[in-house]
Amino acid sequence: MSNRLLDHLFAIFPTVGYRFAPRIRDLKEKKLYVPDDPKHYPALKSFLGDKPINTKIVRPQWDEWLRLATSIKQGTVTASLMLRKLASYPRQNGLALAMREIGRIERTLFLVEWLLDPALRRRVTAGLNKGEARNTLARAVCFNRLGQIRDRTFELQRHRASGLNLVVAAIMLWNTLYLERAVAALRAQGHQVDDALLKHVAPIHWNHVILTGDYNWRQNRRVEKGGFRPFRPQSWA
Repeated sequence: MSNRLLDHLFAIFPTVGYRFAPRIRDLKEKKLYVPDDPKHYPALKSFLGDKPINTKIVRPQWDEWLRLATSIKQGTVTASLMLRKLASYPRQNGLALAMREIGRIERTLFLVEWLLDPALRRRVTAGLNKGEARNTLARAVCFNRLGQIRDRTFELQRHRASGLNLVVAAIMLWNTLYLERAVAALRAQGHQVDDALLKHVAPIHWNHVILTGDYNWRQNRRVEKGGFRPFRPQSWA
């Protein structure tokens, strides 16, 4: 991801009520930005960028930025569309430049907190690991074309991606329902299940799902009546 796009993401996220919290892998290459001359902070010399935040660019574009932020907040325009438009703008575009300066401010605040807060680093890493696990599940389900969507038209691509999302969501829903029932059954048998550990369990495993081979669609009267399948005895071992 380019630094330009990264700064635009940091600028846009607060406008829609979210916080952009990416995993910082190349931390030693990231720079902090201050509103005045970096030479005023000799102790932070190795952390600071060569140039300060250019507020002269932000001020004349502030009203335009507020209009854009309001449009995104009200749903008049999507953030993804604006990111694509900003990426296509010339580098000298005033709004794009102002958003980059705003993004640098947000990125600096996030990097400082990232350095000082180990709990934040753990939360971000845990959240991204779950997201990557969900993507791994989607690649496992999309096996027919080796995990690639090769349809030529956007409509067919969207149709295939929607079908993939539906199957992945069904697997995650199935896992969620039966994980909940498994925990309840364990507790009913006297086993101790710590609630603090359950938040680390994600319903995105698929070892029990047959993705290839022959599918035998056998009817189950209990399931047809709104019930659930029984647990396998060996699953408690």
